[in-house]
Amino acid sequence: MAWQQRTANLAARSRGFHLITPEIEQEVIQMQGPYIGLLHLFIQHTSASLSINENADPDVPHDLEMAFRKIAPENMPYRHTCEGPDDMPAHVKTSMLGCSLTIPVKSGKLCLGTWQGIYLCEHRNNGGSRKVVLTLHGDLHGEIGKVVDS
Repeated sequence: MAWQQRTANLAARSRGFHLITPEIEQEVIQMQGPYIGLLHLFIQHTSASLSINENADPDVPHDLEMAFRKIAPENMPYRHTCEGPDDMPAHVKTSMLGCSLTIPVKSGKLCLGTWQGIYLCEHRNNGGSRKVVLTLHGDLHGEIGKVVDS
């Protein structure tokens, strides 16, 4: 069993749901991917989150953004307003979606379903670049995979 860790620096994006699966897959390729294991992703921010959702229809990220704007609108009487009107709603959205994901790895590749993709959920108008810590743990030689793989 081996542990590996690296930090991905994601470019700044506008508010919305952005598919980052290819970027995460490239980071995993740069690691010595285990035959079988787990990839844990952790975003180091309180106004952006991570999610797994449908990656095929481009309407999905737009609809998600629309729904979250209605769930946590900027015009609520928030007390925490010192960082602008989009900041506290961003914290609410991050609390709902979460800051981490765990994805199984098989034969060195992410075990995402056919229609699943990893999203950076940017909840600020100008959130800036984001950092995601990738922690990969698993069997490098396939010993466990031969037993549990089906």
